[in-house]
Amino acid sequence: MLPQRSPDSALVCHAGTRQHGYIARRRKRASNIVGETMRICRFNGNRLGLVEGDQIIDVTPALEAIPAQHWPLPRYDLLIANLPAVLARANAIKATAPRLALNSVLLNSPVANPSKIVNAPINYQKHIDEAVTDTGIAHGRDLKGKHISDWGLFLKASSALIGFGEPVRLRKADRRNDHEIELAVIIGKEANKVKAADALNYVAGYSIGLDMTIRGPEFQCFRKSVDTYAPMGPWMVTADEIPNPNALDLAIWVNGEARQKSNTSQLVYNVNRLIEYATEWYTLYPGDIIFTGTPEGVGPVKPGDTMTCEIQGIARWDVHVAPEFAG
Repeated sequence: MLPQRSPDSALVCHAGTRQHGYIARRRKRASNIVGETMRICRFNGNRLGLVEGDQIIDVTPALEAIPAQHWPLPRYDLLIANLPAVLARANAIKATAPRLALNSVLLNSPVANPSKIVNAPINYQKHIDEAVTDTGIAHGRDLKGKHISDWGLFLKASSALIGFGEPVRLRKADRRNDHEIELAVIIGKEANKVKAADALNYVAGYSIGLDMTIRGPEFQCFRKSVDTYAPMGPWMVTADEIPNPNALDLAIWVNGEARQKSNTSQLVYNVNRLIEYATEWYTLYPGDIIFTGTPEGVGPVKPGDTMTCEIQGIARWDVHVAPEFAG
């Protein structure tokens, strides 16, 4: 198991209404948060907060630092694009801002409007190895001797994005639905033809991503873009708090059973190279998300399951699967 975390953290949370009774099941795992770091998240739909321990300091007025916008709206996420100004304002008002219990709110995705979610397939060698032997993963595709350079990247629909306070709603009961835990990289400024050596300068922060997957012969962009199949959260840790994203432990348990456990040092293309690789082909904008790939141990989930996700330096948090199939 990954090391336990200190509860004395400072977080920024961006906050929906309570839905489907899941708010009652949401537990803040205060003992599992790393250090005294700053994190950014949304809660209750469109509120912004700083989190300290098991409380949220509601600093939603800090969003006034975002310049007024007019149609047509920009293609990037406005919070991430204006993050320094928003955080400066949040820190200025936090002393007198109201406080809420963290376990009383619904945590949404820390990024509201990414222009795209970029995914890195077959980017851990041991996951490639398991896919070669597990026909339920490969579905007839020849993966022997191949890795990410053979397949490239694919895009996942931004409509699949949800926060860790929202349930995953499985579809296709006749198919295998798998979990895939991944480090999520959040781009902080426009990036085009970026070199690996400079790539981390374009990162706003990091989060935990779940690349939920329906197995089958169709292209990944189709099978992985189902509504709710891109949970991300529970918040974003700012990039300055994670100086080396290429050396982070990550793990997932399903109903307490260990499934995946690895370290981002095992990535075939590390975070720097992924940013370089993506921007060789297209521009990344503030708020764009890169799911960096999943290690070995992927497996099925069913309605009612609980996925406990942990990435070193970010959080350990439960993500629930809704009790019934959505269709």
